[in-house]
Amino acid sequence: MVDAWLPFGKTEVCARIPTRNYLGTIEPKEKPEVMDARAEVERALREPIGTKRLGEIAEPGKTAAIVVDDTTRATPSYLMIPPLLDALVQAGVREKDMTVIFGCGAHRAVRQDEMEKLVGKDTPERVEVISHDCTFEDNVHLGRTSFGTEVYVNKVFAEADVRILTGDVGLHYYAGYGGSRKSVLPGISGAETIQNNHAMLLDAKARTGILEGNPVHEDMLEAAKLAEVDFILNIVVNSKRALVKALAGDLEKAFIEGVKIVDEMYKVSIERRADIVVTSPGGYPLDIDLYQAYKAVDSALEAVKQGGVIVLVAECPEGHGSEVFYEWMTRFKRPKDMEKEIKRRFRLGGHKAYYLAKALKKAKIFLVSVMPDYYAVNGFRLKTAKTVNDAMRGAFDIAGSKAKVWAMPHGNLTFPIMKS
Repeated sequence: MVDAWLPFGKTEVCARIPTRNYLGTIEPKEKPEVMDARAEVERALREPIGTKRLGEIAEPGKTAAIVVDDTTRATPSYLMIPPLLDALVQAGVREKDMTVIFGCGAHRAVRQDEMEKLVGKDTPERVEVISHDCTFEDNVHLGRTSFGTEVYVNKVFAEADVRILTGDVGLHYYAGYGGSRKSVLPGISGAETIQNNHAMLLDAKARTGILEGNPVHEDMLEAAKLAEVDFILNIVVNSKRALVKALAGDLEKAFIEGVKIVDEMYKVSIERRADIVVTSPGGYPLDIDLYQAYKAVDSALEAVKQGGVIVLVAECPEGHGSEVFYEWMTRFKRPKDMEKEIKRRFRLGGHKAYYLAKALKKAKIFLVSVMPDYYAVNGFRLKTAKTVNDAMRGAFDIAGSKAKVWAMPHGNLTFPIMKS
């Protein structure tokens, strides 16, 4: 037997797979953690790509707004924010003139008890820290993209003299990649802006790892340019969420350098698809709810055969994560019906239902979580099991005793690519 360990919340669980069935583990091609994370961030700030240094952009008397990822992302913003604030102070910006904005998009606000973990213990004491609200009527209109998206963004960010984005660069299942422009749209955008952008996910090029011709990405980039972003600080992390590289500077140029590193690490070639793929999003907070954990399913679809089985190991302590996600799964029975609704009146959360419904056309999905069966089975049409090995037995019952198995412990990060 082979023991395949998969992250589950803040712990791990072990899937026991017969050796004769085991194809292997699809894992990132890890790059080592930098020796000194702060020194690496400071180096990036000293050596910006495609822009002036922050000290030449910021000046005494100016205000600064910095966007950071919210609690649904595993980004270690606490590595970036303290040196970034120090760099602004050195440039003459007063701490009372700085604001850190959690780019919540359409997610809930960050709770007070979560802030220190995300941006560092001292940050809320040094500067004002707020959560973006996509429904806030004071969001500022900046213009319209060539895709017809009316761009509304956070007022504090729009009115700041120096506008900075932070985040991590990683694969994203319809924006192509996370990072850079995504901190503006959806991060600090209004609901209407997010909805119009995300409705373009039906496009054939709105896929993982694709930027060129991807309307979701290109619309996001146009929105970020309308927001006149001055500087970005993005990082690339390994599967342990340890810093591999920091990149600072221009909205596009610094981002593309991050994309190159992500491709090296997380696009993984495979020679065949399996009958069963057992996967985890990567543990907390990537499996905080089914809405976030779905991304592991999207990656697993690249590695599973048509009619195969996916075992999703995701704690989901906050349940499904979206009332609209749940409503669409119960209201619409076919992906085609969801497509029509997305074109007619897109609603955030509906897109996740569309992806899950499409996934269920290709594979049966077992969920190992703490979410009640009532929702998982009746709402989301998933099979459930109390333990990963119960789920594996169910998967073998469906796929047969000779079924071949891939394990993918970091499904939210890893993207399998079939060799041609």
